[in-house]
Amino acid sequence: MSTITVKDGTTIYYKDWGEGPVVTLSHGWPLSSDAWDSQMLFLAQHGFRVVAHDRRGHGRSSQAWSGNDMDGYADDLAALIEALDLRDITMVGHSTGGGEVTRYIGRYGTKRVSKAVLIAAVPPVLVKSPTNPEGLPIELFDGLRSGLANDRAQFYKEFAVPFYGTNRSGAKVSQGLLDQFWLWSMQGGLKNLYDCVKAFSETVFHDDLKKFDVPTLLMHGEDDQIVPIDISSRKTVKLIKEAVEIYYPGLPHGLTATHADLVNRDLLAFCQEGKRKAA
Repeated sequence: MSTITVKDGTTIYYKDWGEGPVVTLSHGWPLSSDAWDSQMLFLAQHGFRVVAHDRRGHGRSSQAWSGNDMDGYADDLAALIEALDLRDITMVGHSTGGGEVTRYIGRYGTKRVSKAVLIAAVPPVLVKSPTNPEGLPIELFDGLRSGLANDRAQFYKEFAVPFYGTNRSGAKVSQGLLDQFWLWSMQGGLKNLYDCVKAFSETVFHDDLKKFDVPTLLMHGEDDQIVPIDISSRKTVKLIKEAVEIYYPGLPHGLTATHADLVNRDLLAFCQEGKRKAA
């Protein structure tokens, strides 16, 4: 397997496909880099080098006891970028991965980054608080932790339903896709995925978002039942100068899988924009 070992000894697995301008992909919770396979194949076939890693404790990366927070995730991503000497990157993050990308830019800047894409991403902050009254109640996230601790196998089967919107009339989601979600989720470490709930729900990203100084695309399904668009992307856009928005009516949180054709089309167009201008 392709891996790097970061400073605390954690092993991070990654995939590196294709040749050309670099795109990095940071996946959502509780999945792995395999969740990006459709985008990886498509972009690699269209002239890009695509790199995706399994977040610590997810997929094939080792299950570290500590570092399961946004700072740790951003540092792991930075270590991978340094190890592979990636430059002029289009950084893409879905859901929790969008938080990872955001914290990376907040901590490391955009010296190696040319563009950013946040898809159904968790910033600026999900949990409800006095300063974020529109957020989701902490009890919801406590319920996620309880489900993980008590019967994570059943929890993942149930969580896939709102993730892909199979509870909506007319939804077309295969059993294979649902089984795949369960398999990828079960590969993650219980402690790591438990800790990640706090990371994606309680981390405040306002200051990180204000440091974005590269072209940025926000993509989000308007029927996202996991990361509601009104408390995430529609707030984030106010914090990133000249961010571009593409919102999809009726699409769910897992739109990169359920509607890969639409996501791939719009992602490719954004990635190619600089190439066309350069040419």
